[in-house]
Amino acid sequence: MLDSGIASPGGRHPGWPARLGSLRVAAGSLALRPVRWRDGAAWSRFRLRDEDYLRPWEPDASGRWDERHARTSWPLQCSGLRSMARRGHALPFAITVDGDFAGQLTLGNVVRGALCSAWVGYWVESELAGGGVATGAVALAVDHAFGPVRLHRIEATVQPDNAASLRVLRKLGFRDEGLLLRYLEVAGRWCDHSCLAITREEVGESMVARLRRDGRAH
Repeated sequence: MLDSGIASPGGRHPGWPARLGSLRVAAGSLALRPVRWRDGAAWSRFRLRDEDYLRPWEPDASGRWDERHARTSWPLQCSGLRSMARRGHALPFAITVDGDFAGQLTLGNVVRGALCSAWVGYWVESELAGGGVATGAVALAVDHAFGPVRLHRIEATVQPDNAASLRVLRKLGFRDEGLLLRYLEVAGRWCDHSCLAITREEVGESMVARLRRDGRAH
């Protein structure tokens, strides 16, 4: 049996909590920090505004979109994310651009033991699309995962027609591992997802260093 991540008695686990960045991308100064209670207003505003932009790619959940993303729903979500972080099961970050909340990135299902793996998931508010935010955020997170968090493999699952997200991952060196048939229920139907992954040996110096060398970040 594989051992899941276990927090220390002090409520920490390797690499958490942490602030990552900053990294200069086209959209501005990018950083990652732990999610916090006062993110609720911006989180709700972007999630409600961007329903048509985000919903086609996100797994179904109970309740209407406007109910699930009302500002009053954030405290419970934030509390759950921080609780998983304290137990060592996830690293939930807020993505910030020029200091302002701009989306979320989570390293989830952290497993230790012989696997040392996690998945990465992320979303960025629509007005920053194409500004290098998602690419930079994933690069920061993966470097952190392969450094202080001491993981060996990161995977991501993406619908095959989500071209923007696939570009982000392939640009960073994630490779295709196969197609997961009827993997998640999205918009009322069971959707196939491409599985992409990368291991520590494939990154080399670091993802952020690669972006800087390619002129995509500074």
